[in-house]
Order: sequence, then structure tokens, then C-alpha cells
Amino acid sequence: FSLQPDANIPAQQVSFGTSGHRGSAFDRAFNEWHVLAISQAICEYRKSRGINGPLFLGIDTHAVSPAAQASALEVLAANGVDVM
Repeated sequence: FSLQPDANIPAQQVSFGTSGHRGSAFDRAFNEWHVLAISQAICEYRKSRGINGPLFLGIDTHAVSPAAQASALEVLAANGVDVM
């Protein structure tokens, strides 16, 4: 989860599937850098659209989900987003 991806390698870039971010921490395709960037992008989108209600954040049962949740919460809190 903590390995830094190489943005020049397509397999390590942020990728979305039908139910969200896709990738494996083992090949740097799902990592903290992705979670931080996606969370910040969500904050910027909400701000640009005047969205100020709470954000509902869920996690799944994958091994790095708690770490990803903690990273996302840090970004959301830093941006003043109320999280449920």
C-alpha cells in the first residue's frame, strides 16, 4: 500500500472499474498515493459544484481497506468535508 507508483507505467496508474478504484497493492496499482489523489479530486469536485453536505464513505474487506480509509479520512478532514 505504501509503494509509490510510477505514473509512466500504465499498469500503475489510477484505474476505475464498475464499482470503484481497481488494482492490486502488490503491483503498485492500488496504493496510498492513489487514495490521496482520488480523495483530493473528490474534495475539489465537491467544492467546484458547491456540494457541502456529508460524504458517506464505505470500505470493503480487502486487507488494505483500513489503511485506505484512514488516508482518505485525513484528506477529507483537511478539506473540511463532513464524513459519515
